[in-house]
Amino acid sequence: MLYRFATFDFDDQSGELRKSGRSVRLERQPAIVLGRLLAQAGEIVPRDTLRHAVWGDDVHVDFERGLAYCLSQIRTALGDSGDNPRFVQTIPKRGYRFIAPIEPSGPSAPQAVIVAGTPATRSRQWPWWAVAGMVVVAAGFFWMSHGRPQPSGKAIIAVSVFDNETGQPELDRPVAAISDAVVSRLTALSPERVAVVGNAAVLRQPRNIRNLRSVANGVRADYVLLGQLQREPGGGYRFITHFIRLSDEAHLRANRLVFADGDLGSLEARVAEEFERAVGVHVLDAPSPDAGP
Repeated sequence: MLYRFATFDFDDQSGELRKSGRSVRLERQPAIVLGRLLAQAGEIVPRDTLRHAVWGDDVHVDFERGLAYCLSQIRTALGDSGDNPRFVQTIPKRGYRFIAPIEPSGPSAPQAVIVAGTPATRSRQWPWWAVAGMVVVAAGFFWMSHGRPQPSGKAIIAVSVFDNETGQPELDRPVAAISDAVVSRLTALSPERVAVVGNAAVLRQPRNIRNLRSVANGVRADYVLLGQLQREPGGGYRFITHFIRLSDEAHLRANRLVFADGDLGSLEARVAEEFERAVGVHVLDAPSPDAGP
């Protein structure tokens, strides 16, 4: 079944999640949980039902931690929050419920081949030489579209979730929300020259397991933005910004923004302005690599 909700599509057969047509990484077990929640949208799905769907009755695992991980990955992929959910609601001691409107689109579309402009499903028998020829053509197309960068003319900028390193958990959500604000600001900055990615699962991982090479491969980005809020030794806060080119993991720009205690209200605007300047200098105003001397 193919489900559509908000800007997402989910195929419960392949486990593929897409946002606005772009693939969003979701591991197999979280995908199983999401599929079951969508199949029973609007209903409370008991925790034991999810345990059986993912692990069956014969596998002994730390079910509580495993299910918590699955829900965390689903919320990360959807940009959702357990405290203020738009998609997956926690029903304490009972289970979970998918609360967003969905549009079931029927069975997943069968894979098709095209012969002389006419689609035919895989169930139809074709001569071996015709199938072989189509495989070669398909492989060539796949390589052209996936095996090398596409000349989109846009720089792709990934915005990782920012990190709260102050030891003050009440700042976790405000700091993470700044990431979304930066995505919004940069998306409007120069849409014809810059594409911004901010919701991929690889960008929502904690800093201690975040890997720049995985970011580059996972979202095919040219640059990544990172940020950390920290306490200043003498009081107040500092926000460290990083603008990194992923091809060689070089820092093109790094800055420290200092805030006095009680002055965090300006944090979002100052961080967004700093990253706008970085994109302006190193992307929008940078000379083209094809330009002559």
